[in-house]
Amino acid sequence: MKAVTCRRYGSPDMLAIETIERPKPRRDEVLVRVTNSTVTSGDTRLRGFRGPLLFWLPLRLAFGVFRPRQPITGMEFAGDVVALGSAVKGLRPGDRVFGMKLGGANAEYVTVKATAALARCPDRLSDDQCAATPFGALSALTFVRDTAELRPGERILIYGASGAVGVFAIQLAKILGAHVTAVSSARNLQMVLDLGADRALDYAAPDFRLEAEAYDVILDTVGATRFSQCRHALGPTGRHVFAEVDGGRLLQSLWTSFCSGPRVLCGFSAGDSPEDMTLIARHLDRGVLRPVIDRRYTMAQIIEAHRYVELGRKRGAVVIRVAD
Repeated sequence: MKAVTCRRYGSPDMLAIETIERPKPRRDEVLVRVTNSTVTSGDTRLRGFRGPLLFWLPLRLAFGVFRPRQPITGMEFAGDVVALGSAVKGLRPGDRVFGMKLGGANAEYVTVKATAALARCPDRLSDDQCAATPFGALSALTFVRDTAELRPGERILIYGASGAVGVFAIQLAKILGAHVTAVSSARNLQMVLDLGADRALDYAAPDFRLEAEAYDVILDTVGATRFSQCRHALGPTGRHVFAEVDGGRLLQSLWTSFCSGPRVLCGFSAGDSPEDMTLIARHLDRGVLRPVIDRRYTMAQIIEAHRYVELGRKRGAVVIRVAD
């Protein structure tokens, strides 16, 4: 099979398309013929090995000290089940599925545990729409529901609202019953309103400011805000949630946990809960959650796709067409 590989940490030029042996599913795994995958910001960070200095050593040990332990890139995928391990129940060959795996998705075939983040594709969505969903939707669900513990009637401001996580954070916050203010660039204001935001702000506008005690939650999906600059905009029990974690924010999180008033909370990206994946699939099927696709590339254009994602300007997801 053909697969996108990264044998050395570095620039997008480290990526290559190789022909390698097709994987075989273990007893608890599903083999999927991939039709669509994506390039996420997480993929570019893993390829270039960019991350907080505090986590450099443990991340290197986890992902490979001298080179990537998993050479096949990609996290999100959609496609068709072609084979099942002997212990897998509830699926059969031919089922359309989508899901997420930490590496291995930018390939013609991928194996994934049946108990991981895997669900059937809703009939109303195409494969590319399904592939554009897991990373952003599961991360957003983790941040708004679990980290922020967002409650009905609360007010949330989402910074970086037009990105892969932000577009789903808007929609999931509305599902949870919150009032949503979305912050993005001017060109994306109408898009975030169309996704359900109650209010949209251009972060580059001369009159951009945050009103005092206006929000219960501030979710920063891109690491562009500071607690010291936003604290006044949070109510007495406000939570400032960071999706981008570094040592300073971890220390602020620890410090504010012992103080009264607004707190800093550090969110960590999506896990592999099959229950959460099923919940996301149900929201998609009901039409209350929809993915946003910015650009589509072929597998042969993988270097170009990585370069575009690294610009930090994408709206929603960047999809890779793997097979017809």
